[in-house]
Amino acid sequence: MISKKMEKALNAQINAEMYSAYLYLSMESYFKSLNLNGFANWMRVQTQEEMMHAMKIYDFISERGGRILLKAIEGPQTKWDSPLAVFEAVSKHEQKVTSLINDLVDLAIKEKDHATNSFLQWFINEQVEEEASADEKVQQLKMMENAPGGMFMLDRELGQRVFTPPAQNSNT
Repeated sequence: MISKKMEKALNAQINAEMYSAYLYLSMESYFKSLNLNGFANWMRVQTQEEMMHAMKIYDFISERGGRILLKAIEGPQTKWDSPLAVFEAVSKHEQKVTSLINDLVDLAIKEKDHATNSFLQWFINEQVEEEASADEKVQQLKMMENAPGGMFMLDRELGQRVFTPPAQNSNT
């Protein structure tokens, strides 16, 4: 059985993951408006990942005998100055999500909730990948600031990204 305090915190994380999905959908729309369909694809895959994260937490709460209480999702930003500005926002956002996950781990440790702590380790590892991926795109975009042709090459590369959900009931 999950504690009420942990249940509330995990419900808040579901909301944060859903907000992330909204944010990445908004970024997808921005890129589509610029005809950068590869960038848009990258954001669509990111949206799918965030929804999967939310559902993973949703299922965990349910499996532990908790109650899922969904709240309103805040509207995301809709305009950016450039593709670089978008990925800088992605990087900053992923750092914030990492902080939220770390707070959940701290709470699980404080509550001596070993099952939740174990469950959250998957998210810790996922956030390392998320931050690295966002930073990589920021660095690539910075390198090509004076080489606009590079933008089209990166757009083509980002168009190859495919959403691959993890194995069912896997924590790895």
